[in-house]
Amino acid sequence: MDECLDKIIDNYLENEGNVLTILQDIEKHYGYISEDAVYRIASELDIHPSHFFGIASFYSQFHLKPRGKNIITICRGTPCHIKGSEKILGRVRMELDLLGDEDTSDDQLFTLEEVNCVGACGISPVVAINSRVQGEMDISKMMQEINKLRATD
Repeated sequence: MDECLDKIIDNYLENEGNVLTILQDIEKHYGYISEDAVYRIASELDIHPSHFFGIASFYSQFHLKPRGKNIITICRGTPCHIKGSEKILGRVRMELDLLGDEDTSDDQLFTLEEVNCVGACGISPVVAINSRVQGEMDISKMMQEINKLRATD
């Protein structure tokens, strides 16, 4: 595939690594865990690919498809829900033209995530944009943030 995967394999062999470390390295380099990368590494290390996919699908830190440049995370916990996170979510989905269970915009600029709790209930509704938590969010502020991100791309 490429020399990055060769380095990941070499690191595994030299340091008696583990599958979790391999997956972390793939995610760090590519931004997600591709099937091609898993099959290549599984073949090289004689580890069944299902072992990699089982771990990758268990931990929420791993992603099995490409993600957008900007990650928008909307809290769906009870306080956020009561204060309108569902409306914000719906408006963002519409703005990004995300249909059904799609979570990444066609231009690969945005990925939309829903989480059960961000842990900032006192400032709900809460949205994290590229890991920066913003409280007391509303639709107008959210659209401003999306427009700023589009302008900087």
